Amino acid sequence: QIAFADVILLNKIDLVTEGELEQLEARIRSMNAAAKIYRTKDAVVEMDKILNVGGFDLDRALEVDPQFMEPEYPFEWAGVYDLSSDTHELVLQEGPDPTMNVALVPVNESTDESLEDAVEPVVMVFSDNEHELSAGGTLQPSGQLIALNLTADELRFDVQIDRPGAYALFTEHHPDEFQTQFFGGGTLVKPVVEREFKPDHEHDDEVTSVGITTPGDLDPNRLNAWIGDLLRTKGVDIFRMKGILSIKGESNRFVFQGVHMLFDGRPDRPWGAEPRYNSLIFIGRNLDRTELTEGFEACLA
Repeated sequence: QIAFADVILLNKIDLVTEGELEQLEARIRSMNAAAKIYRTKDAVVEMDKILNVGGFDLDRALEVDPQFMEPEYPFEWAGVYDLSSDTHELVLQEGPDPTMNVALVPVNESTDESLEDAVEPVVMVFSDNEHELSAGGTLQPSGQLIALNLTADELRFDVQIDRPGAYALFTEHHPDEFQTQFFGGGTLVKPVVEREFKPDHEHDDEVTSVGITTPGDLDPNRLNAWIGDLLRTKGVDIFRMKGILSIKGESNRFVFQGVHMLFDGRPDRPWGAEPRYNSLIFIGRNLDRTELTEGFEACLA
């Protein structure tokens, strides 16, 4: 809160010494050098000093960036196909990038709801290490992140389906950018449902996702300090973050989510007999996986 405040009131200044006030102000300045600080007694302050100061305005932020509040994902498109048990074919043409990450996963039904249920698990898949697949190779619904190598003259990939059913294909870029087509038995197969996640996608190699999963309880003070520093220093680059946390001394799971500098968290259902763990995902630009992982693990109790 201090890091993103425009105005800060130091109240009850009559209860501390001048030296303590100066020390506190210096501490606040180190966290937020741009905020105006007013010393008050009984929270008395002129209204024009705290109202209509032209600080953060969500409406103005949305005018500048209409997608400011929209979560961003590591994939741009997903479609659900009804596939028979057979070897199908994924055919692409040369596009704007030499590779494209994809994930093929089974879903319950060919519905919007089933596609939505698959989104968050696939976000975690896209945060894992990729497995390169060259043209002529076989793509299977393995739950792995597959990097299609698109540098060959013939960009054809076999898709092996052992059990008939609904399968969701998530692609890093929109299929239209590579004129992607899905064939089964020589016939063009269309997705039953599909969804665009980033319709105005820009090809930016700096946009990545980082997933962290670890057992253990977290020290709440260390966690608050780390999250605060992270939002202050990296908030602009963090497009989205969310997770489930195990807080020391708390019997309930703690869930949180954030978009850029906006953060919200709350207690969730009790852990019960379930093993306690922490799982979180960051999506953004210029993310340092090692730095984020080490910073988070330093919060363990």
